[in-house]
Amino acid sequence: MNQQIDHIVRSASVAAHHPNAIQILADELGQDFAHVFLYVSPSADFDNVVHLAQSAFKTDRIVACTTAGEIMSGYTEDQIVAVGLPNAHFSTKTILINDVTSVNATDLIGDMIRARTELTDANPTFSHEVAFLIVDGLSLFEDQLVSKISSGLGPVPLFGGSAGDGTRFEKTFVSFNGTSHQNAAVLTFIRSDCVIETFSLDHLSASSEKMVVTRADPARRIVHEINAEPAAREYARILGKDPNQLSEFTFASNPLVVRVGGRHHVRAIQQVTKDNDLVFFSAIDEGLVLTLADAEDMETHLEREFSKIADQGSLDCMLICDCILRRLEAAQGQKTIALSNIMAKNRAIGFNTYGEQFGAMHVNQTMTGVAIYRPENKV
Repeated sequence: MNQQIDHIVRSASVAAHHPNAIQILADELGQDFAHVFLYVSPSADFDNVVHLAQSAFKTDRIVACTTAGEIMSGYTEDQIVAVGLPNAHFSTKTILINDVTSVNATDLIGDMIRARTELTDANPTFSHEVAFLIVDGLSLFEDQLVSKISSGLGPVPLFGGSAGDGTRFEKTFVSFNGTSHQNAAVLTFIRSDCVIETFSLDHLSASSEKMVVTRADPARRIVHEINAEPAAREYARILGKDPNQLSEFTFASNPLVVRVGGRHHVRAIQQVTKDNDLVFFSAIDEGLVLTLADAEDMETHLEREFSKIADQGSLDCMLICDCILRRLEAAQGQKTIALSNIMAKNRAIGFNTYGEQFGAMHVNQTMTGVAIYRPENKV
């Protein structure tokens, strides 16, 4: 599916199993790109996709990841989505972090500063910049990685997402220039003459229902006990539900939040184990106070927030990282089509994630992204 018209950022999608998928994407996007991003359904052969992309797009700056769903004219699945940033308006530098579990913060920050300096020197007329981070969504190290990266960003805003594997939670991959990696991350600095504004939004607020994590395994993001009771059973009791019927739809519709830095952030549940433990998508620890969240209507919220973003100038597109739990909640609430229409109207392109990165935070159940405006019409 081609979405070019007069847009600056180019995009296209194709069925993941199409025998000529990558060549079709390359033909639709065209050439002469500073960077290409590929969001790849886990139903595709990821290694083959990233290998073929090297020659098809004729660029050595290709970043790819597996997804928990793709976004192109709204929610879609079993697709490969391609986004091209043209040389006329963008320049990039990419850093591959081979192993997020053993990052040397000093070396990484040095690489980041050099990348930013080289971009600035090479593109003095490109005054807008952003950093885009894609992390292996099963690495369990997003929180630590974002914390290390934050001190090397300087004034550059950061957004990003964790690679997914549908709702299977088995294997996730990231790639830079044709090689697949696990337990890895890819950080891309982008400079442009287009105005760039990052955003992070959610439709949740804290209720009065609180609970305390009384036993946990923070390294594995597992909570064993809440309020000194088996975690899954206590969570179900608070919801008034059968603990044997907890599912990803329950977690999507009944998220938990914590208060950090004066505001609430979601601590989303990934799954329940056979031992009645709860596995979370982000950092968790003993003594943490969790609050059950109240949700605003997703359609009303997204329409309002996207309208605010679109009103800021001549919007070319949004590149978004949207949590898998938002997608599941939309499906359960029969909001998938409505949300898809809002995303399509605002040309939001991206993928569903196992978590999102924004500034110095790894968060859940948010839509995090960047709005890209035409250079001449920012208001």
